Amino acid sequence: MNARQWFEIINIDTIDTPALVFYKDRIEENIRRLKKKVPDADRLRPHVKTNKSADVCVMMMKEGIYKFKCATIAEAEMLAAVKAKDVLLAYQPVGPKIHRLLELVKQYPQTHFSCVVDNAVSAKEIAAVFRSHAGTINVYIDINVGMNRTGITPENAFTLYEEIIQLSGISIIGLHMYDGHITDADISIRRQRCSSGYDKVRVLSDMIMKKYHHKVSVVAGGSPTFPLHAEHQEIECSPGTFVLWDWSYKKTYPDEPFEYAALVVTRVVSIINGTAMTIDLGHKSVAAENPLPRVHFLNSPEVIPAAHSEEHMMVTMPDTNKYRIGDVFYGVPVHICPTVALYERAMVVEQNIVNAEWKITARNKKITL
Repeated sequence: MNARQWFEIINIDTIDTPALVFYKDRIEENIRRLKKKVPDADRLRPHVKTNKSADVCVMMMKEGIYKFKCATIAEAEMLAAVKAKDVLLAYQPVGPKIHRLLELVKQYPQTHFSCVVDNAVSAKEIAAVFRSHAGTINVYIDINVGMNRTGITPENAFTLYEEIIQLSGISIIGLHMYDGHITDADISIRRQRCSSGYDKVRVLSDMIMKKYHHKVSVVAGGSPTFPLHAEHQEIECSPGTFVLWDWSYKKTYPDEPFEYAALVVTRVVSIINGTAMTIDLGHKSVAAENPLPRVHFLNSPEVIPAAHSEEHMMVTMPDTNKYRIGDVFYGVPVHICPTVALYERAMVVEQNIVNAEWKITARNKKITL
């Protein structure tokens, strides 16, 4: 008898599909491997936008991780609800989000909150809201080192620092840089590009220290670059995908030690002809922003996604005669982060048995605030 594969679920007949599945022991191992890369918990600030799960965050906290980064107010509230000590909202709040952040600060005083800013207008609006309630929020200046999504260029950041340093209602405590544009498979190229970006941030940090005698902290990187930032003792590292991993990262970054810890499970619902059939893994069940194939099947690598719609995925293979209606495929998403956000809950597997369900707590735009 063949040994059971790590991903195979003994009680799969009880699980409706499509389903998101978390493998708890593998999540634990990925957290341990992160800590081997960065043993000092003070220098770890994982991003929770990948897992969006209070249960996964608690797993990290049990390993001594107490600082986190997030992208939404809901993620920040999820972290505060499980008593995370330090939460950075790595998203510049605008409009009603500023007031929602204020309510979070008021409702969860045991959690230290901060956010990012990249311009004086936003900084003044945030400061005004917090000042009007006799409060202060810590902020990081968001630095654009090439991602060109948000942030101010390092060359202009010192002027912004000087413009907002005296604002009551905010307190500048650090610099934030996300270098998600650095995706080179070759680690030597990745290192060179990573260092080039950080060198500019270090110059900025030194300028602030020289003129204002203010040592700012630096939060940097994602899963592809955090091992390189970890080489600099002054940087807090903020990987996110590491905890679940996905096909894209596994194939692009073989130097990283993480393993698949989340899959999508799907079933055959229709056999079209001798080389094509349909499974129940539509746009609503696996991230659809990448070109096909958007998922790869561990137990049937010859099955190739060929077309995709809301509720269905048409797949091709050499011969459909070996398959039956109801057959189960275990898929690795190309991009796990938006895939997780498509599900209300994850089935949790231990020793090949689904024995729990975990809510994807922060998939909603709003929890209570």
